[in-house]
Amino acid sequence: MRRVVMCLFALYAGLWRIDAVYAMDLSLNSAVQKIVSESHDLKKADANLKKAQASLDAVNASRWFNIEGTATYMNLINVEKPLDSYNVKLPPEIGGLVPQLAGITNIEIPDNILMAGVTITQPIYTFGKIGNAVDSVRNAIKMGEYNKEMVAREVKYAAADMYWTAKMTDEIVKISRQDLDNTVSAKKKLSGAGRVNRSNLVKIESDIATKQISLNDAEFNRDTAHRMLKILAGIDIDEPLNLIDDFPETFPDIENKKLVNTPEWQLLNQQVKMYEAQASSKRADGYPTLAAVGSYNYSTMDKTFKNMFNENAEQSAYWGVALKVPIFNGGLNRANATIDAMNAESARQDLEKSKKLVSEKYSNAIKQYNHLRDNLNGLENARNLAARAYGFSRDRFAAGQTSAVELAEVSAGLYQLDMALLNAKYKILMSAESVKKLGE
Repeated sequence: MRRVVMCLFALYAGLWRIDAVYAMDLSLNSAVQKIVSESHDLKKADANLKKAQASLDAVNASRWFNIEGTATYMNLINVEKPLDSYNVKLPPEIGGLVPQLAGITNIEIPDNILMAGVTITQPIYTFGKIGNAVDSVRNAIKMGEYNKEMVAREVKYAAADMYWTAKMTDEIVKISRQDLDNTVSAKKKLSGAGRVNRSNLVKIESDIATKQISLNDAEFNRDTAHRMLKILAGIDIDEPLNLIDDFPETFPDIENKKLVNTPEWQLLNQQVKMYEAQASSKRADGYPTLAAVGSYNYSTMDKTFKNMFNENAEQSAYWGVALKVPIFNGGLNRANATIDAMNAESARQDLEKSKKLVSEKYSNAIKQYNHLRDNLNGLENARNLAARAYGFSRDRFAAGQTSAVELAEVSAGLYQLDMALLNAKYKILMSAESVKKLGE
């Protein structure tokens, strides 16, 4: 039975080594690039930017001439005699008024009528109605650009967080496995010492069972973190990963400088300008509009459709200047302008609030980075001392000079300091990523 167990363990270890050899090497930069390219939020921000750019084309179209064409065909029906042509009866007194119609009692009207025409209108001056609308959309485009930059920064921050979280789970598995191996090694030394204290043996057996559960949990968390990283990066879910970037041993200085501008502030500033331009455009709706107009019309009629385009056709055309003056609409333009003006004021207050909050977040991120970095040396020294203390306690335990309870306490202290050191490095890295996200 023992041979079977050992064979299965060797087979599992061999398969693990094969996976490790053929695993995909993934660096932090590669992970960030993959997650950025797969980000749905970034694709959505890009689509919104393209929509704003298309809106600019739509508003700019108002600057240019507009051509409308119409064509109408009518067939007049004699209601009293549908099969006969359409006749108009003339009263006798018409002959006295129009000598040419004297003695004529009715006139036969051609019942096939065709009318076609083209009208062209070119705005000349709109008192800022079109110009301010164009400026508003241009500001909206800039908002889309800054929003895309903000989303990209959020995605990069989340990608770095996901990578270092997955890397931390790898390290936690190593720490948990080493902690378990240390306890198993202590048990072997205790078993080989001859006569064994049963309380020490029971305590070590309990510790081994507990630490095995902790290792299982660590492996589960590692697999979960790797799966999430692969999903976000667009990597096949069955592809093993080898995260090649390790936690740094040292961390560079970060200068605490005053923020002057950020994508969030630029976005809010453009939002203020957009609403102000919209308010000006709405006010201009109450002003006159000057435009050049021109028209060409063609009409013809006849009893039969075949002869419609002969001598009965008539043509007419005109051109001129038209002034359209709004007189009264119940204060609609003023109300719409006020709404946009208040939207601009609200966006202005959001900008002032953001300047205070983002500046504070940025400063706090740098302070946290420096604080954690300053504490790192002390934490590393404490961890190294705990490792030495564990070595002393392990040797004393092997010599029968201490109990399993003391060994477990020292081991737990080393484990906690290993975890604290790992967590501190993770927080330092994410503080640095926060500075990147919030900075200019």
